[in-house]
Amino acid sequence: MKFGEAIELVKQGKLVQRKGWNGKGMFIFQRPEDTLSVEVLVNNVKSLPKAVKDWYGQKSTHVPEDQIKFTAYLCMKAADDSIVNGWLASQTDMLSEDWQEINP
Repeated sequence: MKFGEAIELVKQGKLVQRKGWNGKGMFIFQRPEDTLSVEVLVNNVKSLPKAVKDWYGQKSTHVPEDQIKFTAYLCMKAADDSIVNGWLASQTDMLSEDWQEINP
């Protein structure tokens, strides 16, 4: 399938990969948007630097309703089993027609 079709599946919560990635266990998925309270962000989120947490902790009066919105983004499950946040497609990826849906 074409890249645009693959992206539509990803937006529906599906997993997609290029046929050329077979055997490597790689696939693309969407991390959905989320909203967290400043308290949860400051005290529980491990993936943000302390400086960001400190800024939100001190400036929370400037954040409407003390809620932080995290927008959706694409991720890749890489061959080494790591998760790549903010995956970007190459021009080759975008022009390829070998995209396929996979089942977990």
